Amino acid sequence: MRIAVFDSKRYDRIALNDANHAGHELEFFDDRLNKSTVPLAAGFDVVCPFVNDRVDEATLTELKRLGVGHVALRSAGYNGVDIAAAARLGIVVTRVPAYSPEAVAEHVFALLLTLVRKTHRAFNRVRDANFSLDGLVGFNLHGRTFGVVGAGKIGRAALDIANGFGMKLLAYDRTPDPALEQAVGCRFVPLPELLAQADIVSLHAPLFPETRHMISAESLATMKRGAVIINTSRGGLIDSSALLDALKSGQVGGVGLDVYEYEEGVFFEDLSGSAVQDDVLARLTTFPNVVITSHQGFLTDEALAAIAETVMQNVADFAAGKPLVNAVLP
Repeated sequence: MRIAVFDSKRYDRIALNDANHAGHELEFFDDRLNKSTVPLAAGFDVVCPFVNDRVDEATLTELKRLGVGHVALRSAGYNGVDIAAAARLGIVVTRVPAYSPEAVAEHVFALLLTLVRKTHRAFNRVRDANFSLDGLVGFNLHGRTFGVVGAGKIGRAALDIANGFGMKLLAYDRTPDPALEQAVGCRFVPLPELLAQADIVSLHAPLFPETRHMISAESLATMKRGAVIINTSRGGLIDSSALLDALKSGQVGGVGLDVYEYEEGVFFEDLSGSAVQDDVLARLTTFPNVVITSHQGFLTDEALAAIAETVMQNVADFAAGKPLVNAVLP
């Protein structure tokens, strides 16, 4: 099959080529897939977009006209695809539901430890030969309360790590899991209770209309003063303007973001030669208690290999007419 891989980077090309055991024809495009770039898909059977591509109804309609029958996402999230429109048009959509939960969960703690031990500030000081410790006082994770919002595979991996630090564990999920409570010693509680009690809140929920801005001005006001928020899931879970206000007032003590609600066109790009046009993002980068990374939680050798293997297996199953275990349905 001919596969057009959109929004591709060097690491995507290496991983997908290594996983291409069936010898499918892969062509890589730097462009994101959207209604402007969809003509690039002419002559392909499958398109392979990434998390910030915009596969809306107009794009899908043109893909159908071009003969594309499969949108093989190389991400777990699929909020960029109009799933209902794809179903109406007879285009199959598959995703990568799990690749390396540990990769993202470990990045949670990379962000968290950077924030609470202020290693980013210490690193910059030492490079300037400033060995002062003033202003670098942090706090122990041991004994603190760690709450996960969304106890799927990544949330569970984060709870495992937090358990190793000796933290008290809270979890919120639409379907509480008694077995998980027994396994790691967490306690499932309603979201308001978690936000009120947790010293660290780690977001692992999918982005749906009902979860957009679940961290809002109202919910931020109910949190323990000085709590830390980590988001490695979807940027739209947080109202960024409300977050700015909570940082300024001290209601939120620190924030670690690997995602941002308006990251499209910014994250994954080198904008070092130009000014950041997003005023909220620009202001967030000025806070000493905010650490932002560019959606790199998935970026490990193990995760990239697992993503590529799943994508290529999804394509192989589609080509062979087999049941698609990773299909996304309306």
